[in-house]
Amino acid sequence: MSKHHTIVATSAEAGLRLDVLLSARLEELSRSRIQRLIIGEMVTKNGVCMKPCRIMREGEEVRLTIPDPEPAVPVAEEIPLRIIFEDGDLIVIDKPAGLVVHPGAGNRRGTLVNALLGREGLLSEIGGVTRPGIVHRLDKDTSGLMVVAKNDMAHLALSSALARREVARVYWALALRPFKTLSGVIDAPVGRHPTVRTKMCADGRGGRDALTKWRLLEQLDGCALVECRLATGRTHQIRVHLAHERHPVLGDQLYGGGAELAEKLVPRKAMILKQAIRAVTRQMLHARELVFKHPRTGGEQHFIADPPNDFMTVLEAFREQARASWKGSS
Repeated sequence: MSKHHTIVATSAEAGLRLDVLLSARLEELSRSRIQRLIIGEMVTKNGVCMKPCRIMREGEEVRLTIPDPEPAVPVAEEIPLRIIFEDGDLIVIDKPAGLVVHPGAGNRRGTLVNALLGREGLLSEIGGVTRPGIVHRLDKDTSGLMVVAKNDMAHLALSSALARREVARVYWALALRPFKTLSGVIDAPVGRHPTVRTKMCADGRGGRDALTKWRLLEQLDGCALVECRLATGRTHQIRVHLAHERHPVLGDQLYGGGAELAEKLVPRKAMILKQAIRAVTRQMLHARELVFKHPRTGGEQHFIADPPNDFMTVLEAFREQARASWKGSS
């Protein structure tokens, strides 16, 4: 069972940082452990999550929850998956948005790995016990195609093909603002953001080389449907590159594609479209196409998965507004 501590700051503790105060009170926990608990939203005041740097006042009360230790090895869970293809060497999955690929801090259960372990059959062991079978990954809120290796031979072959840029990964994105050209290449190194730990950036300072080829599919009012092809596979690459070009992905709050900006870019009276924009709960990015050589036979494997309903709903709203604008101007 989780342990709970309710702590009230004394007059002597007033002015201390929250993490310092908790470290002094709970000597069995290190300060780094306490900071992780605070960042993990385990410390609250009246139900509101606190920050480590919070300066405490006399009489201020906080509640600390220490969760049960998580198992080192992911557990098998019965989570339904949409399997596009499967044979003795690999599985191709259409991952839904919202599904984390592998266990990590704050996501020990309910991941794709947990779902894979819940199925019959073996997975490659090259990725270790926490990432069995995982050759590449998608962000939690990115939907679409992934390939999973069922044995080490397949894993090594697919990983090598990715490194040689022989795997085609094609995405659809709804990107804000009109595009001035029909296609292009974004060649900008991607690295960790210098101050925001959850973000990446393309500022050219210490990042790894990253190349994204894009092609305009549809120009819409305030938005565009674009096809993006990855030559490299850096963390958040498409999201970072499109935002770098001032075309953030719709719904991507982390990189500036939130509803507030999107609503400013569409016609003022487009109320139905604005309602559709407000309903977006994740970045509108979908891994639609995956092409690679089969690790055993060498034959080309080509898979396509159309975007899910949330993506298509907002896309159709943009299309309807574009048709209305065209009629109004004709």
